[in-house]
Amino acid sequence: MLIAGFPAGAWGTNCYLVAPAAGEECVIIDPGHQAASGVEETLKKHRLKPVAVVLTHGHIDHVASVVPVCGAHDVPAWIHPEDRYMMSDPEKALGRSIGMPLMGELTVGEPDDVQELTDGARLRLAGMEFGVSHAPGHTKGSVTFRMPETPEVPQVLFSGDLLFAGSVGRTDLPGGDHAELLESLARVCLPLDDSTVVLSGHGPQTTIGRERATNPFLTGMNGVDAPRRGM
Repeated sequence: MLIAGFPAGAWGTNCYLVAPAAGEECVIIDPGHQAASGVEETLKKHRLKPVAVVLTHGHIDHVASVVPVCGAHDVPAWIHPEDRYMMSDPEKALGRSIGMPLMGELTVGEPDDVQELTDGARLRLAGMEFGVSHAPGHTKGSVTFRMPETPEVPQVLFSGDLLFAGSVGRTDLPGGDHAELLESLARVCLPLDDSTVVLSGHGPQTTIGRERATNPFLTGMNGVDAPRRGM
């Protein structure tokens, strides 16, 4: 399996391209602010053909390049229905204006083809399977994508802004709820094997085992003073 990721834009949001191998079809995860050029470079480098964009949630730092990326390749975007409005109204999702200079760089709106994600769904795209888990807390429509373990690679969790290396997503924006976030962590993340690789929306990769042992939000420690990431 090929996973190529890069941080993009003002918030350093991780965008991932996932394929069975170089030269094959791929899925693009979270093409955020200023990610379109990085997507095109990665497609060219690995000779990939995108078939879909899938989104862990609707914040602008994760969806800002959805319209140009989907339009350039005539592919659908998948998002949970509770976060769909954020693609067309990003400022409402933030509870404030994010600034005219930044807004001038963004293509706000929906691509031509939008598909809605549901909890427990199994997306079969580009010859791969992605298990979808609804994981509210950071936003009402946050989801994670899980790829099953194979003989070659361990299980992979694309956690969006639910779980980071050493931290979790913020819950102080509209739709955020700290109690829901903790419940999502317990339900979605803790049952996974320690070897599960976690590829987050921001920052470096980690594993469930490492976070289970050291992340204050997962060890039962008081995590109030731990830094929380994401927009």
